[in-house]
Amino acid sequence: MKDNSILSGKRILIVDDEADVLDTLLELLPMCNVTSATTFQHAKELLETRDYDLSILDVMGVDGYELLKIANERKIQAIILTAHAFSPENTIKAYKKGAAFFVPKEKLASITDFISYVFSAKEKGENSWSNWLDSFGPIYEVKFGSGWKESDSEFWDALAKRDWRLASVLRGQGDP
Repeated sequence: MKDNSILSGKRILIVDDEADVLDTLLELLPMCNVTSATTFQHAKELLETRDYDLSILDVMGVDGYELLKIANERKIQAIILTAHAFSPENTIKAYKKGAAFFVPKEKLASITDFISYVFSAKEKGENSWSNWLDSFGPIYEVKFGSGWKESDSEFWDALAKRDWRLASVLRGQGDP
């Protein structure tokens, strides 16, 4: 396990409609000040009225993409943690909508490493997606087959090359 001291005292909002996922996240993040929500409305209220260093958002059941929009407006980094929306298309959608990272729930046990990485990347002024393919490409290869990048090869190529200028254009945040 990596040194996760960067997490000490961080304010994190976790949002999921599954109580067992919230319980697991609470167990994994004892070094953080964690607030949880099980509904979109409660999470929306928390995002709009409190300050957080990071939010961890499920997609299905809590309208995670709408919560991501609110988090971005409040300059709160967000990690998408999902099982049902685990697909290349949703990964791209999360990136383009401004998520700091996209994590399949099957990797929940390693969430502290991913959160630490996101904070570390921000501190260094780096793109938090820079090692995403290294971390999850093999999982996608197994789950979705060898052609999983074909639906948006331009995006995946930019990500693989760490071409943040092109990736930013694909994200709708800049000009070529």
